Order: sequence, then structure tokens, then C-alpha cells
Amino acid sequence: MSWEGFYLGCFLIGFFFSVLSFLGGYTHLHLHLPRGFHGQVGHGPGGRGSQTSPINFGTIAAFLAWFGGAGFLLTRFSSVWYLIALGLAALAGVVGAALVFWFLFKVLLKHERYLDPADYEMAGVLGRVSSTVRPGGTGEIIYSRDGARCVTGARCESGQGIAKGVEVVVTRYEKGIAYVRPWEEISGSKAVDSVESKED
Repeated sequence: MSWEGFYLGCFLIGFFFSVLSFLGGYTHLHLHLPRGFHGQVGHGPGGRGSQTSPINFGTIAAFLAWFGGAGFLLTRFSSVWYLIALGLAALAGVVGAALVFWFLFKVLLKHERYLDPADYEMAGVLGRVSSTVRPGGTGEIIYSRDGARCVTGARCESGQGIAKGVEVVVTRYEKGIAYVRPWEEISGSKAVDSVESKED
């Protein structure tokens, strides 16, 4: 195989995988490289977003495309010695990969942050009944999460009804239903417990 054919092959492979990587991001197709060659390498301090490795599917595809394209142009349209052409092509590949990584890290992942499962735990969430919870039946509650208003189905933990507008606390969450108790009932029981403990 000639150098020209080698570079052309690298360019076509890199271009194909660059398009595949773009379409994968657009259609939420998950593309993975072997362990140790991509993705998350740890979490920043304080739960900041995940850090992305510079060696990932997109940057490897970009490297191959730029390396192959530059090498093909140098061997086809210049009389540069093949080792110099190889070095220049590799440099072009590194520049292309660096540009893709910079765009990924500085633009696409700029507002990404680490999602802590504890932040989405429903038990203990304070909400307000938006649709009356019938005795033994189901209603709805509204609660805030990440600055947004969320709605979920709710049942009373004790099986009693809860009127619309009452503040409630989620005690458990199962199969999309929040089991709740009125806040006054919980805060009242805590007050009673604290009085009893003082008397003891």
C-alpha cells in the first residue's frame, strides 16, 4: 500500500467515525471505547461535573480525519519527504483532535454537572397537595426540585384523605407514587417527642 492510500484510508475512517460520533450525539446513541480510553475519569471537588478524558471516540475520529487528510494532500500535491509529511500529518491530527476536545469541553460540557442520586431521593421532600388525596385513593402533590416545579401522584401513608393545599412530607416513594404525611402531623409528633424526652 502506498502512503497516499494509507492517508486516504485514515481520512475515510476518521471522517466516517466523526459523522457517526456526531449522529450518535444527536440521536443519543452511546458509543464506547474500551475501558481506559474514554469518558469519565473522576469527579471534580464539590460535586462539579465529570471530567472528560482527551482520548475519546470523538477526538480519535478527528485525529484520523485530520491526519489522513493532511497526509493525503502532502503526498499527492507536494514533493515533501515522506517522514516530514508523516510528522506534519501527525501534527495536523493532534491539532484537529485538540480543537474537537476544546469544543467538547468548553462548549458542550460547560454547563454539565455531576448528578448525585441523593439529590433525587424523594423521602423527606416537602410538597403541597395540588389535587385532593381521597381516603384510600390517590391525589397529586407539587414540590420543587432544582428550581423547577414537579408533580407526582400521592397517597396518604395512613390511608386517610388530605385536602388540597395542605403541606405534606414524603415518607417513601414506590412505583411512581409518593406516600405522604401532613407536615403538621409530623412536626406535632416531633414536638410531643421532644416534650416527653425533657420530662424524662
